[in-house]
Amino acid sequence: MSTDFQQARIALGLRLRELRTEGALTGRQLADRLGWPQSKVSKLETGRQTATQEDLKAWAAGVGQPHAAQELAARLRVLESHSRSWRRQLAAGHRPVQDRLTVEYERSTVMRAWEGSMIVGMLQTADYARHVFGAYADLHRSPRDIEDAVRARVQRQEALYQPGKQYHIVMWEAALRALVGSPAVMAAQLDRLGSALGLNTLSLGVVPFEASLKLPPANGFWIYDERLVIVEDWHAELWLDQSDSVALYRRVWEVLAGAAVYGSDAHKVITRCRRALGSA
Repeated sequence: MSTDFQQARIALGLRLRELRTEGALTGRQLADRLGWPQSKVSKLETGRQTATQEDLKAWAAGVGQPHAAQELAARLRVLESHSRSWRRQLAAGHRPVQDRLTVEYERSTVMRAWEGSMIVGMLQTADYARHVFGAYADLHRSPRDIEDAVRARVQRQEALYQPGKQYHIVMWEAALRALVGSPAVMAAQLDRLGSALGLNTLSLGVVPFEASLKLPPANGFWIYDERLVIVEDWHAELWLDQSDSVALYRRVWEVLAGAAVYGSDAHKVITRCRRALGSA
């Protein structure tokens, strides 16, 4: 969890406590009024739990200040602009998440990506993407709109052929070897990477296992036009638009990109990963 996110959640909790005390209510009294366990009131006020829009509306009404619901909702939107939980994002399935990302791709010109664990979405085959979405739907117990999500991801890849766009993608060799789906699915995926090396809009680098790394290959992320970084974690995405955060991730990307090989050397790494799959 990011420091910015936690600070924003604590600030929201302090505001909730302020509204409760203004209403001359104890935590127990408010909990009883709302039909909540007292621990929920305590966790919300101390920033140990993230409120929902429904929680905030109920809180405002419970303390006798329903007009405060709009203010609290605005605070929550600011908080969620930094951290967007998968539980909430995937409540309606994977397709809406893909559509929101497409907006960022469309409004951006230069994009940089690092991925150490799987093939980046912009270069995934439909079968590979299908296995990824299925695995995450199982993990998060979200609606299984797998085919809609796959279509959205594949459609977004058309931007790879748009003049004026630039994609600088770097992946660790581990991402090319992780067996996502069957060996046949992975073989087709590696063939796709090999063919993508010739795209004019794409600079594709691979960090080989034998490369010396100045930084550990941690979380994957995308940088959009030096204005936004999206970082994926198991529980949430972080959307970071502060200039110092964007600059930090740009430095991380430069270090990792500096350890990568490109062109024919990248093709050699892809080929050896493909051969490791045998006759698949």
